[in-house]
Amino acid sequence: MLNLLRKPAVSAADLDEGLASLGLDGSRHVIVHASLRAFGQLDGGARTVVDTLAARAATVVAPAFTYSTLLRHATSPVHARFHRDLRVSRDIGRVPQELVERPEARRSFHPTLSFVALGAEAERITAAQTLSSPYQPVGALYDLDGFALLMGVDFGSNTTVHYGEHVAGMPLLTRYVPLGDQVLPTAFPNCSADFGRLEPHVRGVSTRVGGAELRLYRVRELVDATVRLLTQDPEALLCTYPSCRCQEVRRLVRQQGLTPRPLW
Repeated sequence: MLNLLRKPAVSAADLDEGLASLGLDGSRHVIVHASLRAFGQLDGGARTVVDTLAARAATVVAPAFTYSTLLRHATSPVHARFHRDLRVSRDIGRVPQELVERPEARRSFHPTLSFVALGAEAERITAAQTLSSPYQPVGALYDLDGFALLMGVDFGSNTTVHYGEHVAGMPLLTRYVPLGDQVLPTAFPNCSADFGRLEPHVRGVSTRVGGAELRLYRVRELVDATVRLLTQDPEALLCTYPSCRCQEVRRLVRQQGLTPRPLW
């Protein structure tokens, strides 16, 4: 009886049909954030997501963050060092890890906030990153008129918004990362817990595949809407958790306001 109640597995064909309904035709450059659990049962798991996306996008991009390398102070002990195949942090998801495991994929250099990309513009997108602008791969997608795809996740996973904050001129925190034989400063943003406040200000297209809602947004619209929102209210996307680094950013905003930055 239990087997009769179990929902059928989502197939690669189901996922392909859903992506096609969003308008993905193989010509677009897409940054993806995905929860496999949201689908229910997905045949092939992360491999199916990457294979299907690679056929439906010119370039597939994902954050491949490795938080074990992040240091709060220049003198903090180094417990982990970055290399091309370092495992992605568990909370970032299985799809970025699947991309990292593909030798043809490019991964950017940042010890903590790396991006991984597969396809036509992978080199250009990953090469855009710097320590002072770690979310610059999203800037490359902005220039390419790329898209952000949310697969069963909310706006808290929408990394593109961090780049919008950068352009708007939000103060960035200083953290440190081990790079080669040095420990160097890098810019680091506030958290993303309240990014859902941006959602009413943008338009996307959506569909459902299995239990997962798939939503596609133009990167330019996400970034531009973030800039507009923060220009009106610089604290709009900062969470209120007392122990969060957002409170450090909030103090900086109140002291110095925003300092808008160029897209490049």
